[in-house]
Amino acid sequence: MMTIMSLSATRKELSHARIVDVASKAIRRAGYRGVGLADIMQEAGLTHGGFYAHFESREALLVEAMAKAGHDNISSLTEVVERRLRKGGTRFQALVETYLHEAHMARTEDGCVVAALSSEMTRQEDRVRQEAQRRVTAMVAMVQAALPDGTDEREAAVVTATMVGALQLARTLGGQAGQAILAHTRQALLERHPPTPRR
Repeated sequence: MMTIMSLSATRKELSHARIVDVASKAIRRAGYRGVGLADIMQEAGLTHGGFYAHFESREALLVEAMAKAGHDNISSLTEVVERRLRKGGTRFQALVETYLHEAHMARTEDGCVVAALSSEMTRQEDRVRQEAQRRVTAMVAMVQAALPDGTDEREAAVVTATMVGALQLARTLGGQAGQAILAHTRQALLERHPPTPRR
């Protein structure tokens, strides 16, 4: 009996994780309004009727999906930054060049959740907005950790806002105009914090 219950719980956990993963990509691809429960469940390979066995509401799913998207963003950014660091330069240079790379313009569904959803955040329920605020705070902390020692949180917030805004504008313009915004922003940020190795 315990074995059957354990297998059942594991199956439910796997299904839950699959739903959250699908939703985390959907919110970045299509925004909060683009997350239709029937579509999410179908893409996850589950029936629409099973949704409420996993989540009390659509908002509960959005919170988990945003948390996963943010965690995935930071993990993938960190991985690429570490690879770039092995080739030389500073952590800040590696972060700026990774985040403001042309490839990030098109990678919406696995890209930055803050850039994808910032304009929609103020219109969401409190708990969704609170998770959005946590995503922004985590990103500012990541930027601050990459900046030279002693850089305060206000400067990290300015740099984060610059990076996110540049990506949003680049995605809006697309093509060469979007690439130019990313290039100019990279240059401006690296001039503001020149890529000299830390001691």
